Amino acid sequence: MIYVAEVLHALSRKPRRIDPKRHLWVLSLVAPSCALLPSQLVLRTGAPVFWWIGPIIVLIVVPVLDWIVGEDGSNLRDEDYELLANDRYYRWCTFLFLPVQLIGLVIATYMWAGNELSTIDKFGLAATLGFVSGIGINAAHELGHRVERLERLLAKIALAQSGYGHFYVEHNRGHHVRVATPADPASARMGESLWEFLPRTIFGGFRSAIALEGERLARKHRGWWSIHNQILQAWSMTIVLFATLLTVFGWHALPWLLLQAAIGIGLLETVNYIEHYGLLRARRPDGRYARCSPRDSWNSDRLVTNIFLFHLQRHSDHHANPGRRYQTLRSSAQAPQLPAGYVTMIIFAAIPPVWRLIMDHRVLNHYNEDLALANVKPRKRSPALTCRS
Repeated sequence: MIYVAEVLHALSRKPRRIDPKRHLWVLSLVAPSCALLPSQLVLRTGAPVFWWIGPIIVLIVVPVLDWIVGEDGSNLRDEDYELLANDRYYRWCTFLFLPVQLIGLVIATYMWAGNELSTIDKFGLAATLGFVSGIGINAAHELGHRVERLERLLAKIALAQSGYGHFYVEHNRGHHVRVATPADPASARMGESLWEFLPRTIFGGFRSAIALEGERLARKHRGWWSIHNQILQAWSMTIVLFATLLTVFGWHALPWLLLQAAIGIGLLETVNYIEHYGLLRARRPDGRYARCSPRDSWNSDRLVTNIFLFHLQRHSDHHANPGRRYQTLRSSAQAPQLPAGYVTMIIFAAIPPVWRLIMDHRVLNHYNEDLALANVKPRKRSPALTCRS
């Protein structure tokens, strides 16, 4: 009877009291809506700058709001975890991302294929769709960690726009195993610029995904060319999506589809660069790396970006507990903190001297000035630097 009373009491609590951000999560749909807005905004205002609404919102509006609104380090109570994790409202916030994202892509393809837009306007629209594509990979990231078959299928569909379907395999079975070690192509090393990191992570992640899926299929005595190949499943969705769009609207849209995909991939990998820059997991006495801890990911409690990216900035808890849904992720006092939200840090990362000025001393402070404990770019681990540490 006491147990039943406790359950009834938990169910009777207002979700708003459990999660003060509950009604803010629908704002995560602003990102895919960027693909729907340009034509209407240009039509109503006559200002072609709105073809660039995606970069404007992501690189200007969100960073400004981050500074104005500030941080939110609140965590849910342990006894509220199950109630919040099982609340389907949060799943619908991720589910609805996909139709909005795909409708925007259809509209953009129609415009790219036509002659109404100038080349510069098409570039702006491609940039906007590229930012939607990159944030769509983040939605796929959230869905791809779930055990439900529907959500895993939706993760592959969300990746179709960027053509980055192998991320589904590499992130879950590669990155989460090797994170914050030199073996992980998605963990940036101290002293490595974003522009050095991008080719390393893109090609390294691709090779890793191919190897991981090949090993999985071999264990099941299946060949590479199998309907059970998860990479081929995801890539086939991109082929079907692009082929359908080009058949309906014409091949003139192909360069713009490829450009938006490339921008989306670049945005995702830039976030990867930020998340683990210079961080290295501790070693156990047997020489193997210790289990990933909150100290192995850069976090930020900037509220606006956290809503925008489904709590991606609470990255330490995500790596420690990959099964946690985004609404239940916790801020950690042990995690190293960024001076700004991920979106602002993207801007800094694009300028290597600025990035190193901001971040290198934070890496050193995190390891009490002992550079040997950090994940350092090999040629940067010079005797002079080692002595300094």
